[in-house]
Amino acid sequence: MTDVITTVSAIGIDLGDRDAYYVCLDEGGEKVEEGRVAMTRVAFERTFGSFEPTRIAIEAGAQSRWVAKLLRELGHEVIFANPRQVSLISANTSKNDPNDAELLARLARVDPSLLSPLEHRGDTEQRVLLAIRARAQLVKSRTALMHSARGMLKSFGIRLPQCDSEDFVERARQAVPAELLSQLEGLYRIIGEVTKEILKYDELVEETARTQYPAVQRLREVPGVGTLTALTFVTTLGDPGRFAKSRDAGAFLGLRPRQRQSGGQNPQLNITKAGDIYLRTLLVQSAHCVLRQHAPDTALKRWGLKLCERGGANAKKRAVVAVARKLAVLLHKLWVSGESFRPFPAR
Repeated sequence: MTDVITTVSAIGIDLGDRDAYYVCLDEGGEKVEEGRVAMTRVAFERTFGSFEPTRIAIEAGAQSRWVAKLLRELGHEVIFANPRQVSLISANTSKNDPNDAELLARLARVDPSLLSPLEHRGDTEQRVLLAIRARAQLVKSRTALMHSARGMLKSFGIRLPQCDSEDFVERARQAVPAELLSQLEGLYRIIGEVTKEILKYDELVEETARTQYPAVQRLREVPGVGTLTALTFVTTLGDPGRFAKSRDAGAFLGLRPRQRQSGGQNPQLNITKAGDIYLRTLLVQSAHCVLRQHAPDTALKRWGLKLCERGGANAKKRAVVAVARKLAVLLHKLWVSGESFRPFPAR
């Protein structure tokens, strides 16, 4: 494409792993151009640099961050479509790249709010989260290796002792007979090295929270919430002013029950599970800590325990999720207000 196109009112781009498909619409909604472009900076600059400043819609995803930054440098208005909310795309029975790109373009042309627009977090927060996610992957890998060691030894009638992950290698070596130790030494060595790297990340998380995010210290006052959870919460949300009300934080993280009300029916459904999976997992883990028997006495703990007493097979699970949702709201409230945590706030 060599000539500048001035009649384009909206562009939809369906991003793929190696290439993307784009559709251009004019002011009347007619398709004026479409095609594929490689997922490289050079290809995007060559293709979209020839357009006049235009509204461009893309789905939020793994590569949407650098694409949006580049398109904005070229002068375009970029809208991030929430793929979980745009059912016209996710539930389309004729879902393919051209159709997805065209739907993005048409929704952007008519009313961008139909795309449930999202905003990417800042570069600083993204770099912090990169370290947090790297740590999480190491923890996941270590857990898998430890489970493998336990499973392999069961065939010899050996059950490794329960212990903290940091002590696993030492305790496991003591529990394994000498004739088997050499076969497992390589596995133990890798587990030990992974543990050392996790500890380095723990130190990095503590240092980052102390030097860059003073709000984390205040959020850590909440029982069950550690530095990792507080820092992940702050960096994932990015801007404390993104919500008009703190209770919106729970819904943003997928901890609100789905709704399917029709007429007089309003069934109880599972949570939406929208938003960041890892942060939601951390909040659920914190909720478990809040409800432990020896956890500090707080209004939140009493409220959660009352939910557990309602009985039923899933009472405890529902209570944990409800406490996790309350934690999200509470953490955002403390972040915005600058107040200190009070176990029993005045009504």
